[in-house]
Amino acid sequence: MSCSANTATQTIELKRPTPHPKAENWSLEDIAALFELPFNDLLFKAQTVHREHFDANRVQLSTLLSVKTGGCSEDCGYCSQSARHDTGLEREKLMTAEDVIDAAKVAKENGSSRFCMGAAWRGPKNKDIDEVKRMIAGVKALGLETCATFGMLKEGQAEELRDAGLDYYNHNLDTSPEKYGEIVSTHSYEDRLDTLGKVRKAGLHVCSGGIVGLGETRSDRVGLIAQLANLDPQPDSVPINNLVKIEGTPLDGNAAVDWTEFVRTIAVARITMPKSYVRLSAGRQQMDESMQALCFLAGANSIFYGDKLLTTGNPDVTRDRELFAKLDLQPL
Repeated sequence: MSCSANTATQTIELKRPTPHPKAENWSLEDIAALFELPFNDLLFKAQTVHREHFDANRVQLSTLLSVKTGGCSEDCGYCSQSARHDTGLEREKLMTAEDVIDAAKVAKENGSSRFCMGAAWRGPKNKDIDEVKRMIAGVKALGLETCATFGMLKEGQAEELRDAGLDYYNHNLDTSPEKYGEIVSTHSYEDRLDTLGKVRKAGLHVCSGGIVGLGETRSDRVGLIAQLANLDPQPDSVPINNLVKIEGTPLDGNAAVDWTEFVRTIAVARITMPKSYVRLSAGRQQMDESMQALCFLAGANSIFYGDKLLTTGNPDVTRDRELFAKLDLQPL
């Protein structure tokens, strides 16, 4: 993958399919049947669906920055930033808008088209909203798409973020409703769905996905996909994360999910959400090139790009450029 000298000065135009009301209700049985397909048949079906809606050789690049790290009051079992887990992570103050905008400039120069800002909060506090809005407005002014993941939203906050220039709001469902209570106890699945409702009501693009490797069964993965695919409209972006095990978190000792099951999850997400960007997200640093290539074949067409995801590692820019060159992939 090459990054031309004028990348940083051009306004980036993305081919974004118009979200549409769900064409059908995806039943648990239908989704389970997709998972059960022979591996090659599943990938062929996913790639066929993918080509109906996207350029099969282009991948959207997003960069993720932690703008407020550590000290979160929630107890998500996979998260290094929870104040309830002894992970050695230091609590940091909210970054200034100027520092965030500087980081966004670097991301754009490296080829990213979307800049995502994450904060370790239960939800944004009123005292922080003005600085957050300055970040969003400044990043938007660079010609980048803007995304935020700030936790649960109160009434009116989605509209405030939208008016500041926010394009996407990320709020992952993580896993199935049945499994969720084993992973998080400080808020409910309905709380997650409520925030997604506020995001849709404000007219923001929805970014919502899940995590593979939480100790869930395939039935739980089926349940997660069913929840996402039956949102109306379906999410514009669907990040699929492979658990990054962090010492000090309750899920540190979890057994890894077989790589074929992860690829199957990507393929089923693509088939059930044909117009969504399916993002190969956290855990990519632990994937070899062959596994990543199969994920792209299965319909993944977005990645987090840069050497860090909030607090965990990610393949560096050079490594991703080399992989893209081998696979003849180009950024959107």
